[in-house]
Amino acid sequence: MPKYDKADIERRMQGAVESLKGDLSGLRTGRANTALLDPVVVEVYGSMMPITQVATISAPEPRMLSVQVWDKANVNAVEKGITKANLGLNPMSDGQTIRLPLPDLNEERRKELAKLAGDYGEKAKIAIRNVRRDGNEALKEDEKKKEISEDDQKRLADEVQKLTDKYVGDVDAAVEKKVQEILTQ
Repeated sequence: MPKYDKADIERRMQGAVESLKGDLSGLRTGRANTALLDPVVVEVYGSMMPITQVATISAPEPRMLSVQVWDKANVNAVEKGITKANLGLNPMSDGQTIRLPLPDLNEERRKELAKLAGDYGEKAKIAIRNVRRDGNEALKEDEKKKEISEDDQKRLADEVQKLTDKYVGDVDAAVEKKVQEILTQ
């Protein structure tokens, strides 16, 4: 049974791109985005939970996030979690609702965020290249076991490289789009 599986390689490369898009959605641009609070964890009921498991997050205005805490006893814990996440947000409590006004981004912060977007892109590219390496190793192993011919190994290695190029291009496009969004908002 050959070790090389094109569908698995493509799925893993696609996963790297999707993970990157999730990371990029958490970067703050000028607009309020509920994904900004995804990394926030809150200590409630004696354990750490993602904020989405104790509250509803919405963006009622372009420069404001609203966090509706389900249990009034958890409001202080949610505020502490948001503050600890170090997102540069100042929570304002209003009963069971916490409002988070988004401050304007200064030029220096925009450049930092653009650089961070580039770093996320580089990590995604590394993940894609690791998948390519795994695919090429599987092909060499299959050829060694005489399960595929040398010509098939070379042809399939070219296929893996084309997939790699395609997904690296997707990463570059996603990062470029996010950087433009950050710098122009």
